[in-house]
Amino acid sequence: MSSFEQKMERYAELAVKVGANVQPGQTLVVNAMIDAAPLVRLIVRKAYEAGAKQVKVNYSDEVVNRIRYDLAPDEAFLEPPTYYAEEVTELAEQGAAFLTILSSNPDLLKGVDPERISNYQRTYGAAMAKYRQYQQADKMSWTGIAYASPDWAAKVFPDVPAEQQVDKMWDAIFHAVRADLDDPIGAWEEHITTLQHKSDELNAKKYHKLRFTSPGTDLTIELPEGHIWAQAGSHNEKGERFVANIPTEEVFTAPLKTGVNGTVRSTKPLSYGGNIIDNFSITFKNGRIVDFSAEQGEDTLTRLISMDEGSHYLGEVALVPHRSPISESGILYYNTLFDENASCHLAIGSAYAFNLEGGKTMTSEQLQASGLNSSITHVDFMMGSKELNITGITHDGTEEPVFIDGNWA
Repeated sequence: MSSFEQKMERYAELAVKVGANVQPGQTLVVNAMIDAAPLVRLIVRKAYEAGAKQVKVNYSDEVVNRIRYDLAPDEAFLEPPTYYAEEVTELAEQGAAFLTILSSNPDLLKGVDPERISNYQRTYGAAMAKYRQYQQADKMSWTGIAYASPDWAAKVFPDVPAEQQVDKMWDAIFHAVRADLDDPIGAWEEHITTLQHKSDELNAKKYHKLRFTSPGTDLTIELPEGHIWAQAGSHNEKGERFVANIPTEEVFTAPLKTGVNGTVRSTKPLSYGGNIIDNFSITFKNGRIVDFSAEQGEDTLTRLISMDEGSHYLGEVALVPHRSPISESGILYYNTLFDENASCHLAIGSAYAFNLEGGKTMTSEQLQASGLNSSITHVDFMMGSKELNITGITHDGTEEPVFIDGNWA
């Protein structure tokens, strides 16, 4: 077996055993682009070897998606995918695990009428509301990994000869997810323990507010009563652990919906809806976005923020030190799965129920009454850098450093 095949085997095993943590008798649902078929087949094999009862694979095709955006009538983007939403919601209720393989070209929908894109996202988001509620309350296990497609690799490594770009992309992915180590699963267990220590420390602090300052950013975020700092090792309602993102370097919680004030500036481009948004700035007052601008993709940012009322607020605040593997690689992935793990980030849109004490069993009304945001979208954007300082403010007004120059104080 070649070194590449060995790493791919380990990667598939990580996805099945650590990411989705497939249990005997469980159904696994895999969503992927057709270019990821070689990895999908490996994952299907590993899942059945782990005892899966059924592995359902849903393929889609980027080229077909682009043709649809170019040629389908406008009303096609207002038609909710009801059949799909009902199927995945039912599978979630039956305890299935879900695995998504990301490989998209970050510029896939460049030049498409933004109205069509946002109509589809709004329609899709509304149809998937119940499934997303389950996901954000950890009802079932779910995970996301990546596949090195030629278009994505070309975007990330434009200066590398075309025939070497995909190999270079795979090296970057394998390194970021620890699949290039002899014992990736052991390395992940150690990594999750480290992140857990960090979230335990923050939970013991029970900060009232966090203040973020760096060039272009001066933002204060109030945290709700009973907030919980989590890391990617979550537990579904049966108590089985899964890891939602591979890779992951973050600890995160939910902000108080109405408690965000000040301005934040992005530090990395955001790939959203097949377009890039870059060098953008957002201003909040009592939680709500009151002003924003972007040097690139302002139209796309406008449509993201106006998705619904909840997309005018934040749903997540995540801390990632500048000294972390993905950040130190110096690679800009144009893919949030990786870029959010190189930088502190915030999410526009809905909050995770598990970031609040007792939140997993609360109704959406109870969560909102406790100060958590609700929306049909959840989009992370990066705002961390080596110049970011974060101050923790306690209920009695005491201030202490949490991050100094981009790293844990």
